[in-house]
Amino acid sequence: GRAGEERVLRHERATLRSSGRDDLARKVRWVSDEDGDGAGYDIASFTPEGRTRLIEVKTTNGWERTPFHISRNELAVAEDRRSDWCLLRLWNFGRDPQAFELYPPLDAHVSLTATAFEASFH
Repeated sequence: GRAGEERVLRHERATLRSSGRDDLARKVRWVSDEDGDGAGYDIASFTPEGRTRLIEVKTTNGWERTPFHISRNELAVAEDRRSDWCLLRLWNFGRDPQAFELYPPLDAHVSLTATAFEASFH
């Protein structure tokens, strides 16, 4: 959710600043907040070396293996931008937040189950 994304945004900026990359820290963007959902990631950041990091944040209050939702678009962007994209799994958020990252292909790490349908008029 929004609180998880905000926490990751602050962490990304702090990590870059502590690596002496204030220039990159200033360029980190909360894409889903500024532009809305649809980009296929929530945070546009960088590694200290300057490589792009496109971060999709998935936050739950449950444990690390609590299922989460991911959109078809997020999966497509993960595939198209494989070297830049990661899923940051933030769990136990309400108590003692923990995190880990998953990298494409996601189906190497998780089972993907279709759970929603789009309804369009005839």
